[in-house]
Amino acid sequence: MRVGVVRELTPGESRVALTPHAVYELTRVGHRVTVELGAGEESAISDEEYSAAGARVVSEAATVYGESELVAKVYGPVAGEYGYLREGLMVVAFLSLPVNPGLTRALLRSRCVAFAMETVRDERGNLPLLTPMSEIAGWLVPQIGAHYLQRPSGGRGVLLGGAAGVRPGRVVVLGAGIVGTGAARVAGGLGAEVVIIDRDLGRLRRFETEQRGDRRITTLAATSLGIRDAVLRADLLIGAILVVGSKTPHLVDRATAHEMKTGSVIVDVDVDHGGSVETSRPTTLAEPTFVEAGVTHYCVKNVPAAVPVTATRALSNALLPYVQGIAGAGLVDALNADPGLRRGVALAEGRVVNPSVAREYGMEHHPLSSILPLHSEVR
Repeated sequence: MRVGVVRELTPGESRVALTPHAVYELTRVGHRVTVELGAGEESAISDEEYSAAGARVVSEAATVYGESELVAKVYGPVAGEYGYLREGLMVVAFLSLPVNPGLTRALLRSRCVAFAMETVRDERGNLPLLTPMSEIAGWLVPQIGAHYLQRPSGGRGVLLGGAAGVRPGRVVVLGAGIVGTGAARVAGGLGAEVVIIDRDLGRLRRFETEQRGDRRITTLAATSLGIRDAVLRADLLIGAILVVGSKTPHLVDRATAHEMKTGSVIVDVDVDHGGSVETSRPTTLAEPTFVEAGVTHYCVKNVPAAVPVTATRALSNALLPYVQGIAGAGLVDALNADPGLRRGVALAEGRVVNPSVAREYGMEHHPLSSILPLHSEVR
C-alpha cells in the first residue's frame, strides 16, 4: 500500500503521525511511504532520518496526497488541504467532526474514507490512539495551571503545594478518565488539595483504591450544585470531560465561571470537542490564554503538542499497528478483522457512518455494512 505522511498545518501543531521507526516497519515489508519535506522537523526528526528508513521525501503536500492510498495525520485536513481529498483515499487523523462542520462537509464531498482516531476502540473497549495523548495531557495540565497561577503570569499568586502554616492551592478536576485522573495525581503530587468529580461512581471508587487513601485527593459525585460549589472554591479548574464522538457538555455555565476568584485559572482540555466550561473557546500554543471576568482560561486544543518529541513517538507507537493492519490486509479485510477499527470510520464514500456525527448535523446515518462489502458477521 502507498502510505503518506504530511506536515501538520493546524496552528501550533508540532507533532507528526508516524516516526521513522514506524516508516521502516512499513517499508521493510514492501509498502511505499511518502513523507512531506519537514514533516518531522518540530518533533526533532530530520528528513534524512525518514529517507534512511525507506521513505521518499517530497517537497509538496499535493504529491503526498496524490500518490497515497492512506494518509496519516495528527489533526484532520485544514481548508488548504480540502482540494487534495478524493474518492479512494483513506485519511486517519483526530477529526473532532461534531465541532468541525467545514471539515465534515469537505470529507463528505470528497467521498474519501475518514477514520477518526479518537473513536477507534481496542478489544477491551478502550481508546488506544487517544489514550497516550490523554496521558500526556493529564500530566501536563497541572504544571500549566501552576504556571498561570503565578502573579507574573496574571494569576492569584498561589503555590499549589502551599507552605508551612499555609494551606495548599485548591484544584478541581472535572472527569475521572485518563486525563482527569492523571491530572489529579500530578496536582496531588505537587501538594495541592484536589477534588475530582465524575458521575460514574465506579470510576471514582477505582481511583480511590488506586490512590490507597491519599487524603490530598478527594472524590465527589457529579451534581449541578456540587460542581458549582467546588468550582467557586477552586484556584485551578481542570476540565477533562470526553464524550466519545460527541460534543462535550458544559458542566460549568458562564455565570459560575464569572463568579470564580479573580486570578484563578481554568484549563479546559477537551475544548476541541466544545469544552467543559461555557466560557471556553479554542486557543493555540502561540496565544494559549485569554482572560474573562478576571479568570485566566488556557484552552489549547492540542496540549500534547507542547512536548512533541515525546508525544509524536507515543502517538506513532499506538498508530502503527492500525496502519500495518490496513496496509497489509486492505481496507475491507482489516475492518472485517477488527471491530474496534470499524468504530473509527466516521465517513465513507460521501455518507455518514458515525451516528453521533449524523445526529449533530441532522444527516442520515448509514451503517458501514451498507457502504462497504463487509462479511455477514459484521452486517
